[in-house]
Amino acid sequence: MLDLDAQGRKPLLMVLDNLQDPGNLGTILRAGEAAGVTGVIMSHDCVDIYNPKVIRSTMGSVYRMPFVYVEHLPETLEVLAEAGIHSYAAHLKGKNSYDQEDYTRGTAFLIGNEGNGLRDEVADVAECYIKIPMCGEVESLNAAVASSVLMFEAARQRR
Repeated sequence: MLDLDAQGRKPLLMVLDNLQDPGNLGTILRAGEAAGVTGVIMSHDCVDIYNPKVIRSTMGSVYRMPFVYVEHLPETLEVLAEAGIHSYAAHLKGKNSYDQEDYTRGTAFLIGNEGNGLRDEVADVAECYIKIPMCGEVESLNAAVASSVLMFEAARQRR
């Protein structure tokens, strides 16, 4: 498992459920390093982190970002909750705007598959469903874009 006391900082984790696009994973790793993410947890069926497109798009962040693949995300999220990590599911059913939550404590953001979102069994374990308010007729954002918005909001709050 990841070190949940990374360099004395409150954990800021990305939890990725069945992400399939290598470019998205690479972008999340790169933006995550820039935003101070302390680790990435991926379901066993996520794209391979050593996919050449992932490697290229991270610009080296893949070698510096702690990560782990897990067989059962819901159980992993329960362990994180027991360790005091608060989980926030980026979800179309989110009632709370992402910028109204407190990410200064141990935080895990849950991001789902590009086409289907989070699986119910993963989303159901989240402490809170959050949304990114949008204008126009846009229903959702790309997984990497949504992740970046969330990671940098947490970084802003932690400054």
